[in-house]
Amino acid sequence: MRNILVGILMILVAVFSISILCFAQLPPEVEKWVNAVREDLGGTTITCAFCPHPTTDAMQQMVKEFTELTGIKVRWDIIEEGYLRQKLLIEHQGKTGVYDVLLIDAFNLAEYAPSGVAIDLKPLLENQDLTPEWFDYEDILPAYRDGIGKYKGTIYGIPVAGETRYVGYRKDLFEKYGQRPPETMDDLLNLAKFFKGKEEDLYGIAMRGQKGIHFGSGWMTVMYQLGGQFLDQKTWKVLVNSPETVASLEYYVDLLKQGPPDIGVYTHEEAVSAFTSGRTAMWFDSTALTPWIIDPTKSLIADKVNFVPPPKGPAGAYGALAGWNVGISSDISDKQKRAAWAFIVWMTSRYKAKEYVKNGGTPVRKSVYEDPELVAENWTFPIQLESLERANNLVKAGISWIPPHPKFMKVLEVVGDYGSAVLAGQMTAKEALDKAQIEVEKIMSEE
Repeated sequence: MRNILVGILMILVAVFSISILCFAQLPPEVEKWVNAVREDLGGTTITCAFCPHPTTDAMQQMVKEFTELTGIKVRWDIIEEGYLRQKLLIEHQGKTGVYDVLLIDAFNLAEYAPSGVAIDLKPLLENQDLTPEWFDYEDILPAYRDGIGKYKGTIYGIPVAGETRYVGYRKDLFEKYGQRPPETMDDLLNLAKFFKGKEEDLYGIAMRGQKGIHFGSGWMTVMYQLGGQFLDQKTWKVLVNSPETVASLEYYVDLLKQGPPDIGVYTHEEAVSAFTSGRTAMWFDSTALTPWIIDPTKSLIADKVNFVPPPKGPAGAYGALAGWNVGISSDISDKQKRAAWAFIVWMTSRYKAKEYVKNGGTPVRKSVYEDPELVAENWTFPIQLESLERANNLVKAGISWIPPHPKFMKVLEVVGDYGSAVLAGQMTAKEALDKAQIEVEKIMSEE
């Protein structure tokens, strides 16, 4: 019995020593905040509604320390991207309060904001007791801070995975066959055709092709460079069946046909998997997914890949500006909101930004892009910034890559459904978009 008691005492001493050591390593200003959070919120449990994403992977690696320091326990509900949107809207309609921290796609912000799914974060940001100086909101790149985290000037999310899109390509295959990476949209399509079937089980490109929102999102990756738009962002006139938009769909379907035969079910996950498994010569998607591609434990082509900015098109050198935020549900108590905010402060602060990126998270902060060690570890940073410049060209042209209209997700779902039908050979692009035009006009005219 005595030996058992001694053993228990030794374990308690060890745990206490580890705790003290952990706290001792914190800067004084961080320790002060941690102590205040623990006193106020220790023992609280929060639930995070996220989807599979590098952000999720990174934060899950960081959560143990957060819980040990603050006493706030964290549950995770990891939901496929498309279902996550539906789930959050349904839970909000029911006022269930089942989720505290929300992973919010910038695509959905114009829908979530008017619906009241997430709260305005400005009062929390301005509360010095809850938001310490080392959080440093202003360090987040303005393009992300103002472009994906706000809706009509209100802060609904803290950016965690700001992204543009660029082309990844197999430099070994390009060198083997004497090809140059694409500079124009014509180059991109021609290269995809060139590599399809060039070797056994090799295809030209991997992109999003799943019916609905995923197809629509993938299509937008090439649409603006070709002069297409779904909506006039000044008048909200529907442009779905304009000649430029029809031509952009014809181009995108032709491009997808150079991919694997199952590309019609691809989300961003399947697309990046096809590329990292070596099945495609190219990939055109989010910079936020780069960690998966260059990680040798996840990618068979990690040492064979390179990237270039989005190719130029006849309408200009444009690029995507999208990403993900973390926000807080409006359907929870004040205490739960404080606990959710403590989680967000810790995970997204400048103090933890380097660790977040080292764990595979996507950079959104100026300090990260300029950190010599991180730049040395991720050689794609300069290419990402060059791609962001092309995304900014669209902003300069007065166009938001994601049209800031609360009905846009419904519009995207409709055009994505019809685009998928074109890929399946059920109708021509013109036939599909003439029908989509009517449906979208009805959506936009509804109260």
